[in-house]
Amino acid sequence: MQNRLIVIGVAVVLALYVLFSSIYVVNERDQAIVMRFGQITDIRTEPGIYFKIPTDIVDSVQIIEDRLLRQDIADMTVQVSGGAFYEVDAFLTYRITDPRLFRERALGQLQVAESRIATRFDAALRQVYGLREFNAALSEQRPQMMREARDLIRPDMAELGIEVVDVRILRTDLAAEVSERTYERMRAERLAEAALLRARGQEQAQSLRAIADRQAVEIVAAATRDAEIIRGTGDAERNRIFAAAYGQDPEFFEFYRSMESYRTALSNTGTTMVLSPESEFFRYFGSNGELPAANPNLAPPIAPAPAPVLPSEEGPALDGLGIEDAATPSLTLDDGSELAPTVGTEVPPPVDGETAPVAPAPEAPAAPAPAPAAAPTP
Repeated sequence: MQNRLIVIGVAVVLALYVLFSSIYVVNERDQAIVMRFGQITDIRTEPGIYFKIPTDIVDSVQIIEDRLLRQDIADMTVQVSGGAFYEVDAFLTYRITDPRLFRERALGQLQVAESRIATRFDAALRQVYGLREFNAALSEQRPQMMREARDLIRPDMAELGIEVVDVRILRTDLAAEVSERTYERMRAERLAEAALLRARGQEQAQSLRAIADRQAVEIVAAATRDAEIIRGTGDAERNRIFAAAYGQDPEFFEFYRSMESYRTALSNTGTTMVLSPESEFFRYFGSNGELPAANPNLAPPIAPAPAPVLPSEEGPALDGLGIEDAATPSLTLDDGSELAPTVGTEVPPPVDGETAPVAPAPEAPAAPAPAPAAAPTP
């Protein structure tokens, strides 16, 4: 009885082994290669449950991928046509489209296929970069470069039963030594440009400063000239008024001047004067405050002198150069903007001759009127 149970158990185990060894499953992400004594007999690409001769002695099944696979290359150094070096990160995606070729040419092993892909991918990227200049990889040519690399790899990979779907370049950076040289060159260019702008700015500043200094000298000289003319005209008008007053009543004018002399000489100055009472200086000192007799025959008043005519400001400046002749420097920056002089460099308008402070001249004849008030001074 016990031996029978053992035989039944062994038979069940053999039956289960035969059953399960004759079944293989292909899911939606795989495809199967069925081989009989090492020869490919069938390719299963549709998902499902399939049967074969039990055990792997006669029929064997190899499961391979049926989805997109990815091959990466990192920190790859490539040289462009100008001699510069880039560090490139890239990847490609591929799919096994012909399992039979893949089994015959790559033994159905992804490691063998990936080794061939990496070698060909490296060569394609070097060829694509080597045909271009330094800035091409960083310009709009980048999509074209990826398409060219894909087209270069596809024929070789098709011999392995592999279809290259796409090639992508993730990163394109300059090598460390190239980056350092590029940075130094860019820094030197920027420093040279800054020095040029600074020199041009200093040149314009000096030009504007020279124009401003010259304009300041001209303005001060013109103002001094007008002031001296006005002052001279005022002095002349004052002398004319005194002369007119003296001509109308010489006796009163002598009395008035004597009172002014007493006020100036006899004030609290601490000066000691030794003079004879009969001297001409004390002619009116002992008059007991009596005014001299008025002169009934006054001379007609003298007409006031006309206002001085100041020099025209439309003529050339004092140094013979018109301010308008000074060419204001201009500076055009690289971005197209123009640097104009700051507001305030224009010459302020000169003193107008019609507004010169000489208008009170006609009222000058009234100046001798306060003379009687000076009589009580002694």
